[in-house]
Amino acid sequence: MNKGILKDAGILFVITLVAGFLLGAVHEVTAAPIAAARMAAAIETYQAVFPEAANFAQSDDLTAQIAASTDEISAQGFGNVTVDDIMIAEDASGNPIGYLVTATSNDGYGGAVQVSVGISSDETLTGIGFLTLNETAGLGMNADQPTYKNQWVGKPLGVYSVTKTTPASALEIAAISGATFTSNASTNAVNAAVYFVQNCMNQ
Repeated sequence: MNKGILKDAGILFVITLVAGFLLGAVHEVTAAPIAAARMAAAIETYQAVFPEAANFAQSDDLTAQIAASTDEISAQGFGNVTVDDIMIAEDASGNPIGYLVTATSNDGYGGAVQVSVGISSDETLTGIGFLTLNETAGLGMNADQPTYKNQWVGKPLGVYSVTKTTPASALEIAAISGATFTSNASTNAVNAAVYFVQNCMNQ
């Protein structure tokens, strides 16, 4: 009886070992293409958000400033938000023309809403784009449609609020119909990005 149990246990162990090896091999083969596809999608979003930029440059100094400003941004009343990344937007000659900031709100209906925000040197928004959006189809996912995204283009920097009626000022954002959570989450992510550029950077 014990021999039979040991034999079955041995067979199960070998099967588990082989399965684990195969899964590991598949992961190694697919990880690089998946990462490359994600990077390509991100770059496409960056270019759509800041079309005048020819390049986006990383800065260790700015990255350090993000880490130093976490508590300050959390205290601004924008909900469960973080600033994740910032890059310097450059023209074709390498001159800085603004920033591309990525921020995340974890208050979306479907979870995290990660937004890239273009902020030009003349203190206006060049646009927004989504890197992570897992909202309800036909409702919150409409945030990724031009009707919603285009209203951000050219707005002056400030603290934005969501309205369910026609915006009465440049700092009001028309809510997505039936998607209050998504509207608020994306707006607060943009607010965090703008706050960081205006208040947390050593400019």
